[in-house]
Amino acid sequence: PEFYASKFKTESDSLVCKLLRTMERISAAFSDHVIAANHIWQKTLESRSVKDSKCTAILNLPERSAFSRRGRNRNDHKFIMLYPGTLNHHQGVDIAIRAFALIKDRAPEAEFHIYGEGSAKNFLRRLIAELGLENRVFLKGLVPLNEITAIMENADLGVVPKRKDSFGNEAFSTKIPEFMSLGVPVLVSDTKVDQYYFNDSIVKFFRGNDEGDLANCMLLLIRDQELRHRLVQNAEEYIRKNNWDVKKAEYLELVDSLTGNRNG
Repeated sequence: PEFYASKFKTESDSLVCKLLRTMERISAAFSDHVIAANHIWQKTLESRSVKDSKCTAILNLPERSAFSRRGRNRNDHKFIMLYPGTLNHHQGVDIAIRAFALIKDRAPEAEFHIYGEGSAKNFLRRLIAELGLENRVFLKGLVPLNEITAIMENADLGVVPKRKDSFGNEAFSTKIPEFMSLGVPVLVSDTKVDQYYFNDSIVKFFRGNDEGDLANCMLLLIRDQELRHRLVQNAEEYIRKNNWDVKKAEYLELVDSLTGNRNG
C-alpha cells in the first residue's frame, strides 16, 4: 500500500490503499509464513495483517562472491560519484542531480554517473540538460551484474538519495551494503530505515529531500579523503557480519521449518 501511494501520489486512506491493505491481510492469512524485506515493515505487517509468530524479516544482502573486491583499475584524476539502480521518483536521483549542480564549480574534478532504467529516466535526462550538466552528469543504461560491480568498485563515492516519503523512508536499499562490500564510501539520505540499520561511523548521512545539505556533504567527502577512508574501514566490519553468506542460514532454517526438513 505504501509503495502504491508513493508511486501514484495518492493518500494512504484512499479507497485503493484500503483495498490493498485488505488484500495484504487476505494474502497473509492464506500464507504459511510472511517474509518482510526489513524489520520496520515486519512491525507494520504485524500491526495490521499477520501474527508476529508468522512473520520474519530477512534483508536482501549482497553475496560476497558477487560483490568481492577485484581491485580498482581507474587511472585518472577525476572524482566519480555513482548511483546504480532503479530510476523512480522515490529514489530521489533528481535531488542528487540538483545537489551536484550546486557544487560543480567548486569541484571541477567531480562527475556524477547514473546507471539504471525506470519511469523517471526521461525526466532526469531533461533535468540534466536544463541545468547544463551534460558534460558532468552521465545517464547510462542497465549493465550486467559482473560489469556493474566493477563500475561500482571504481567509483570514489556511492550516492543513495532516497526521498523520505511513506515508501522511500522505509525501503531498505541493497546498494548501501553492496558499496560497502566493494570498499566504496556511501552518502545516504537519513531515512527511517537507513538510520535503523546504519550510523554515522559507517555511512555519511545527509538530510533527506534537502539538496543543499546533500551538496554540502558531497563537497565534504570530495575534499576529505581521511573521512572517506574511515567510513570504508568501519563499514568493513559491518559487512563482515551482514552479508548473504552469513545470513542465508536464517532463510534456509525458516524454509526447513515450514517443509518439515529438520536435517539442515
